[in-house]
Amino acid sequence: MNETVVLTGCLAPEPATALTGCLTPIDKGDLDSLIAAGKANPKVIKTLKCKTVAEGRFRHLNFIRNLPPYIVDEPPGLLGDDTAPNPSEASLAALGSCLAVGLHANAVHRGWTVRKLELQLEGDLNITAVWGTGDLGEKPVGFTDVRIGVDMECDGISKEEVQKLVDHVKKWSPVANTFIRPVNVEVSAI
Repeated sequence: MNETVVLTGCLAPEPATALTGCLTPIDKGDLDSLIAAGKANPKVIKTLKCKTVAEGRFRHLNFIRNLPPYIVDEPPGLLGDDTAPNPSEASLAALGSCLAVGLHANAVHRGWTVRKLELQLEGDLNITAVWGTGDLGEKPVGFTDVRIGVDMECDGISKEEVQKLVDHVKKWSPVANTFIRPVNVEVSAI
């Protein structure tokens, strides 16, 4: 059963059927400490890890930190069991979540009260290569276009100011930059 959350005022979420009020706030002091730490040591590199284990057919368990496994699957049209997002959908979710984190953090940093934050993402990709087993003719592999609409409402903040914030966050989003610029990827049998 899907459950949505009502946010009234700036309190913790309660079960309900609509989103109203402002987002549960992040602690400004903790954010300021995180900002100060980044400025004090701007060359720190953090290595993130994920272990992916094939469970059967195209369903995979992804183990990250000590969290329950994050499941990735394929829809029936791609021979999966349709139990979770497929890898491309998961990458859109990662992009949307990274941008949302950046938007929320930057709004709090500016002293804005966020009443609503929703991102609509869609991406175009050619899947005819069927993971390298299908049509191997010349074509782009992966997303060729991604469109993101940001619906963000903040007390007393104009749409123009929100757009400036969106532009700033896109520039500094780690996942957006992973989509935008080439990344060195090494894949080898172990």
